[in-house]
Amino acid sequence: MSETKALVALLLLIYNDRMLLVKTRIGASAIHGTGLFANEFIPKGTTIWEFTPGFDLYVKAADIGRLPAAAQAQMLKYCYRDRETGQYVLCADDARFLNHSDQPNTVDMPGPEGCTIATRDIPIGEELTCDYQTFDADFREKLLRDSGDRR
Repeated sequence: MSETKALVALLLLIYNDRMLLVKTRIGASAIHGTGLFANEFIPKGTTIWEFTPGFDLYVKAADIGRLPAAAQAQMLKYCYRDRETGQYVLCADDARFLNHSDQPNTVDMPGPEGCTIATRDIPIGEELTCDYQTFDADFREKLLRDSGDRR
């Protein structure tokens, strides 16, 4: 098996084991830009996402600071800064499209590798939402930036 095929097989194995654990799709969001939507019924209490070492990444602020300005902006848009470790986390799957809500339908469990769980039944087609302030140390800046991006 070639290295590329082996890597793809490993990523599929990891993907089917962790990360986004439910079927989702991305699409236009009424909340902000692009959102993540349930593509299957998700019962209350279902684990939706887990940090997967080797796929999801921890990134130090200094490493982001060494990137060109456009790459820094992209990283800061899609990363969150863990409230406990201060490190940035880059979700390698579509979980990065979860938008903020003051009444989210998911909750993020404490800890640097805490999982995301459905707080209620989520029907097919509903946007998955989270409360940035429970896990992202930069939530204020993101909410201010996002409100300025709305048209």
